[in-house]
Amino acid sequence: MKTGKAILIGAALLFTTAAVHAQSMKNMIKIGALAGASVPSNNSAAAAGLDVAYQNLVTPHFGLGVATGYQHHFGKENDVNGAKLDNNSFGVVPVAALVRYYPKAEGIYIGTDLGYGVITGDKRVEPNYSVARPDGGFYLKPEVGYHNRNWNIFAHYSKVFTGDKGTINVGNASQKYNTGIIGVGLAYNIGLGTGR
Repeated sequence: MKTGKAILIGAALLFTTAAVHAQSMKNMIKIGALAGASVPSNNSAAAAGLDVAYQNLVTPHFGLGVATGYQHHFGKENDVNGAKLDNNSFGVVPVAALVRYYPKAEGIYIGTDLGYGVITGDKRVEPNYSVARPDGGFYLKPEVGYHNRNWNIFAHYSKVFTGDKGTINVGNASQKYNTGIIGVGLAYNIGLGTGR
């Protein structure tokens, strides 16, 4: 019985300390999930993923950091001038800088992630896996949402710009290899340090 009470008291102290700490946190890890529809939808229909980011509040209203994660794009078949392309599912691993602006301690915020998106998965696109896909490109993820000390709820547009290497040619047909997503996400903030 004493052990049970000690565990309850310890848990209560830990929760209270975490709550006080979160009220003044300046450095944080953001862990979240996102999902959305592919735009345009040439080579995938939808995507879902996980976000992991570190953010430092340079001022109470302005945050900088680094972001990564994984986005899984669900491949789809595409008919391009009579040529059937069976696009494989693929992933995107962003390596990006994070910028956020918070006008108030709680409310609407805006921000973006900027960096490079590494495209993962099968190197080839059917038919017969004979067509190579791009390896990645410039990554952009603007978002707008609602935040409080613990949560961010947001709408986002994520895109990897593959440039000229993003066009896949099969005979006389060509398809732009797109990685755009428009959707929603949710992130939880874990405080690492107190404010000034």
